[in-house]
Amino acid sequence: MTTTADIVLRNGTLVYPDGVREGSLAIKDGKIFAIGDDAAMPPAHETLDATGMHILPGAIDAHVHFREPGYTHKEDWQTGTAAAAMGGVTTVFEMPNVSPPTAGKVELAQKHALATAKAHVDYGLYGLLGEENLANLEDLVAGGVIGFKCFMGNTFGNLPAPSTGAMLEGFEIVARHGKRISLHAETASIMARRQKHLQAAGRNDPLAHLAARPAVVAIEAVSRASILAEWTGARIHVLHISSAEELKPLREAKARGVDVTGETCPQYLLLGAEDYGRLGGRIRVNPPVREARNQGPIWDALKDGTIDMIATDHAPHVPEEKLREAIWDCDCGFPGVETQMSLMLTEVNVGRMSISDYVRWTSYNPARAWGLFPKKGILRAGADADIVLVDLRRSSMICDADLQSRAKITPWNGRAVRGVPVHTLVRGRFVMRDRKLIDDTKGWGQSVHAIQEMPPAKPRHVDQTTAAIVRPPLAAQ
Repeated sequence: MTTTADIVLRNGTLVYPDGVREGSLAIKDGKIFAIGDDAAMPPAHETLDATGMHILPGAIDAHVHFREPGYTHKEDWQTGTAAAAMGGVTTVFEMPNVSPPTAGKVELAQKHALATAKAHVDYGLYGLLGEENLANLEDLVAGGVIGFKCFMGNTFGNLPAPSTGAMLEGFEIVARHGKRISLHAETASIMARRQKHLQAAGRNDPLAHLAARPAVVAIEAVSRASILAEWTGARIHVLHISSAEELKPLREAKARGVDVTGETCPQYLLLGAEDYGRLGGRIRVNPPVREARNQGPIWDALKDGTIDMIATDHAPHVPEEKLREAIWDCDCGFPGVETQMSLMLTEVNVGRMSISDYVRWTSYNPARAWGLFPKKGILRAGADADIVLVDLRRSSMICDADLQSRAKITPWNGRAVRGVPVHTLVRGRFVMRDRKLIDDTKGWGQSVHAIQEMPPAKPRHVDQTTAAIVRPPLAAQ
């Protein structure tokens, strides 16, 4: 009996991390069923002519803030994942600096319930790794987290940075489970001291934010975290790489065999310090957008594999929170999950990277780093049908008012782009079609923690962990 597919995408350009090929793709029961010549495709209940379009695995954004619970005037799970769907992002990993923070099993269960009810796309949840919740880390693993987030520097939510001793103990615990720990790698004490001096001197201008956070804060934090990861065997991920200088300790850690991955974001590839005067509070983000000289080395680090992926640090705030007079009073961050793909496809069009580079950095590498490959991140029979069809020839303009996010203010407002996601499918279902959100897909998104398969954990120095040293020696037992 001939199998009938649910959908066949016909005659597009299929994109892989190592090249492209012309062909068609069949979907059945939420999975990719077959890939090949159009003549070889099974009959289908529905077909879509993909002629002239590129067929990509959906982007996996390992770094978003959807602000629920606690700050839903900025964003919630429905609006944030609607923005993801419109932006060609089919899986998001959401951060724990909400209110209350995702620091224990009760808060985690609450967030799972919110996401399950509202998400248009699939999701993973980070648990907090902080000074005061180390006793909860095991419960968070059991409750279903994609990984952990450690705030080494202050950002929205004002969660205190853990001491190095607490970080070491947390790394020891997480290393046993093989989960990856994502790091806001900026040293809190340096930044706080410099900001205090700047404010005392009357520096309230936008560039004062950059002056408070020189690249040394990232160099020190990446170096310190890498040493702790090397000692404990923990897996780590360096978030939002913004400077050329922090690439050195990252490269050195990788060379030593530390299981460390890194990400950068469009703002660090495309914006520079010269944009502060034009954008004011719109551009304030942690870590800061730095001098344009950093862009080239960061692009090079993507190409040579030092940086593994592109994420967004989607961090929405409403306009009145971004446009205050003193830069210190402007909330840090801006929406990005909806604009990332068009910004990066524009760079494909100008020859800065290939479309296969883009898929490697936004789908393939994130799926591998987070234990979701080959279920996600690749066009392959048996993988989840998380698919984006893009038109590289289509021009558009980013406009604040058009964003799905509640935070309708972005440094990209008015920026022309070429290359647009036209259709987005999550597990075989359209969540965005012809540039329109499918409203009844609210709640279609699922947690990915159940399909996550990280490599076996490799904890080190287990006889010297905090848990080990507090047990009495065998002779005393």
